[in-house]
Amino acid sequence: MNSASPNGDRGRVAHVMAGAPMGGAELFFERLAIAQTQDGRSVQALIRHDDARRERLEASGVETLTYRFGGLLDLGTRPGLRRSLAAFGPDTVVAWMSRAARMVPSGPWRIAGRLGGYYDLSNYRRCDHLIGNTRGLADWMRAEGWPADKVHYLPNFVTDFSSVMPQRPEFLPPDVPFVLSLGRLHENKAFDVLIRSMKHLPGVHLVIAGEGPEREALETLVRAEGVSDRVHLPGWIAQSGPWLRACDVLVCPSRVEPLGNVVIEALSAGVPVVASSIQGPREILEGTEDGLLATVEDERDFAAQIGTVLEDGAIAKRLAGNGRKRFEREFAQEVVMRRWSTFLDGVRG
Repeated sequence: MNSASPNGDRGRVAHVMAGAPMGGAELFFERLAIAQTQDGRSVQALIRHDDARRERLEASGVETLTYRFGGLLDLGTRPGLRRSLAAFGPDTVVAWMSRAARMVPSGPWRIAGRLGGYYDLSNYRRCDHLIGNTRGLADWMRAEGWPADKVHYLPNFVTDFSSVMPQRPEFLPPDVPFVLSLGRLHENKAFDVLIRSMKHLPGVHLVIAGEGPEREALETLVRAEGVSDRVHLPGWIAQSGPWLRACDVLVCPSRVEPLGNVVIEALSAGVPVVASSIQGPREILEGTEDGLLATVEDERDFAAQIGTVLEDGAIAKRLAGNGRKRFEREFAQEVVMRRWSTFLDGVRG
């Protein structure tokens, strides 16, 4: 097994990602591969065919190869991965989610399965290590029988939005309270609960920035609840930072949320956050003064927690300040990169 890269002793890591064009895991995979390359580690990315992703990675110096990652009739991906990995000679191969973990070939390298959810662990039986991006996931893996020394908690880092210039959406009236929510328009995200909560927050405007299969249902709900003048669904936005920095409160109302990158983004931006008391958001915020939790599926509790932030400037300021400090301690890029480097350097031996 290789122990050094041509540009130093940082080691070599290959990331295998068979995911969709958009998604939290996919976006973090890109950020991590680019950051590790910039940190002096030799990195190879083996991804599903995606010209835009390949171009982004290659523009940042990441060696990138693409494959089909299809089903049973895909006879080219497995041998292609084997040839590429044998030529690159990684110390560690990180398999992102189940499909990648099933298709990564064994070889003179360690395989680490990286999970961002409670997936079927039988897909990871050939992995030497498992990585969870929350403590809850890591605890669950151990409870499922994985040895404690083979399970690792490595959180995500997000963009540091603190220096981004705030900019309100142009379609909002001036001087109205502005609540922001970000994510795929999917039932798991519970944007319907947030829309219904707006009945209890007169005068407050809500922007849900995202796209997905629930758009038509959500638009119908907006009309049925009589809040069409205050709820806006502008679709995906390329850069969320300016809106995030400008909003009065960021809300994550999810029914299912193993992590909740958007919660960490709110901490980074120094804006108050209200999140559903479930899985990842609860792990981040419970028992702290870094953000507020609302009962899952409870529109009135969401309205109450949002109202607390909007009506009490002292609380809003305290939450924003505490959240920013929490980001700097646990979720800033340099902090998370140190954890990843410690893991990768440790498993090389």
